[in-house]
Amino acid sequence: MKHFLFGNLVLWTIVFGFARCDGQAGELRKVAKVYASPEDPSVVHHMVKQVTEVIVYDIFSPPVASRIYAYSSLAMYEALRFQRAGTPSIAEKLNGFGPMPTPPTGHTLNFAVAGLKAALTVVDKVTFTKDSIFAFEKAVYQEMQALGVSDSVLAQSQAFGQAVGEAVLARAAKDKYKETRGMPRYTVVKSPDRWEPTSPDYLDAIEPHWAKMLPLALDSAGQCRPPRHLPVSQNKNSEFYQQVEEVFALRKTLTKEQEAIAYFWDDNPAVSEHKGHSMVLSKKMTPAGHWMAIGGLAAQQSGADQVIAAQVYAMTAIALHDGFIACWDEKYRSQLIRPITVINDWLDPKWEPFLQTPPFPEYTSGHGVISASVATVLTAVIGDNVAFRDTTEVEYGRPIRQFSSFHQAAEEASISRLYGGIHY
Repeated sequence: MKHFLFGNLVLWTIVFGFARCDGQAGELRKVAKVYASPEDPSVVHHMVKQVTEVIVYDIFSPPVASRIYAYSSLAMYEALRFQRAGTPSIAEKLNGFGPMPTPPTGHTLNFAVAGLKAALTVVDKVTFTKDSIFAFEKAVYQEMQALGVSDSVLAQSQAFGQAVGEAVLARAAKDKYKETRGMPRYTVVKSPDRWEPTSPDYLDAIEPHWAKMLPLALDSAGQCRPPRHLPVSQNKNSEFYQQVEEVFALRKTLTKEQEAIAYFWDDNPAVSEHKGHSMVLSKKMTPAGHWMAIGGLAAQQSGADQVIAAQVYAMTAIALHDGFIACWDEKYRSQLIRPITVINDWLDPKWEPFLQTPPFPEYTSGHGVISASVATVLTAVIGDNVAFRDTTEVEYGRPIRQFSSFHQAAEEASISRLYGGIHY
């Protein structure tokens, strides 16, 4: 999805489909029938897709996207879980949550509507551009009324969903996100081993204080701290220098398959292409969005109902949320220099990686960390050696790729960063 920037003029070339509610009465009626059903899991998948569209539109960074997914998915699950009696709370087992709301007795509720309202109550507070998603919500309610769902059931379901959403937001207010907004920017120090902004846009470091965020399941940002990176060395016999040479040489010998792998897992939410005095900005899913979509595919393929589908999304989002916190903890502790900077200084000042280098330190790989984290969770929830076709990137111009398991997909996502030239 692209738009073009000419000075202050923005020409949008893609308008998201979910923003066009007018003239789609037939589609809305179809969706409303699904929301009226106590069994159909597509309501859950639809809600997460709407959240993804907002994240893509607003170009949230990967860590911030993971926070949005975590809170909105947890809210949806905590409201929907009462569809099946005895389904336990996930939130109450996480850091910082108190007892979650329970449905009022003596009332008939549509828990799909409650889940929708819970998620949107969160989305309203943690995103920017949401006019279209709330217009869609209103249209769905109108169509449900036309299908005979009573005003009282709608109102009671919405009230319960809002109570759940507000309970999740109460925890979100204590996660240090607001405090990190006012913390100092990353200070660039010219050093042979320290990260500095990279071409083509030389952007400031993204979220240098993210490790201060309160994890959901981990006991701290440093619970899963990795070993130290290799020491930076210009000694040609050192392992670090050999890895630099590997990145440098691989750019010249990339196969079509390696290029396809790098391109498929790019997941850079805003890639810029400079053409004279203009800039073309391509927008797509973050790594978090890609894995949330894979989780959705896995849930659909396994035949998960509403409650299980919501659980898959919630647990996927928790893995993403804490994975980014742990990864960013190491990134800004080690502050390791990126391959493009080293190669431009040591080997070739004109060298460029296959992919655009994202604006934060090198070690560890964000995609590597969160992909393995989610693959571990999906394997536990869905099963091991579950083959799937990843169709989630088709709408962004990517092909379909086939994987034999979640871990195989995670391993490919990880090695894609070497093929892309953005990681050692």
